[in-house]
Amino acid sequence: MITYNQKDYISNCIDSILMQRTNFPIEIVIGDDNSTDGTREIIKNYAYEYPDIIKLNLREKRGMGLPGKQNFMTTLEMCSGEYISLCEGDDYWTDPYKLQKQVDFLEANQDCNICFHRANMLEKGELRLHQMPQEFESKPFKYIELLEYFNFIMTASVVFRKPENFYLPKWFNTMLIGDMSLYKIVSGTKNIYCLPEIMSVYRIHDKGVWSGMDQMKSKKRYLEFYRSIFPVLDENEKKVVRSKVKIVKQEIARLKFPQNKFLSQIYLKYFSLKL
Repeated sequence: MITYNQKDYISNCIDSILMQRTNFPIEIVIGDDNSTDGTREIIKNYAYEYPDIIKLNLREKRGMGLPGKQNFMTTLEMCSGEYISLCEGDDYWTDPYKLQKQVDFLEANQDCNICFHRANMLEKGELRLHQMPQEFESKPFKYIELLEYFNFIMTASVVFRKPENFYLPKWFNTMLIGDMSLYKIVSGTKNIYCLPEIMSVYRIHDKGVWSGMDQMKSKKRYLEFYRSIFPVLDENEKKVVRSKVKIVKQEIARLKFPQNKFLSQIYLKYFSLKL
């Protein structure tokens, strides 16, 4: 779990993990990116109350670059379990058997390295189902298909099998989108699978790294991600990325000149991105 200035949400998140009922032990590794709003004091209290379960990664200086990136990396590397689950401090789980269901699935399906599930989104007090391509529910698929549709996985829904001798390669540090990069590493040549149950909630609020970002900025971030991850993709994945880059560039041109198709086309002509 990673957090930064989420004092209004962090207790809900931790409690939703502590309520998990499993036939295996769990650890909760919480990385705090030098919060200044009282979040750190809250997680310290939880660690004091649950010393055998909670481990803290208390960063004294917030990482440079993409918010939370260094915190994510160092916290992930502290995880010692055979399976790792993800949850950010402003999200939470809703099913006490979530972890048990996902670990049971991965144990029974050695051809899968990542298991996720359906999730709700919470915005201004209203819940709605997160939309994803229906053809990938209850059906194994590969990372290349995740590239094609661009990450329809809610982070708080993920459990993955930790690879043997797991480490984050140097190229991971350059990635703007950590979860998509992580899925590339841990999926390997094996499958990804979506359980149909709704077992977590993603909060949408203006302080969120992605939910608080405007469309133009998020699409430019997609392009930068494609450029950065391109060298580590296989040839089929590279073909998908080339196609996606063309589409995103067109979307950026339309956003920049919504009322002027001519200027949009001119911008698109001179907007280059080397892969």
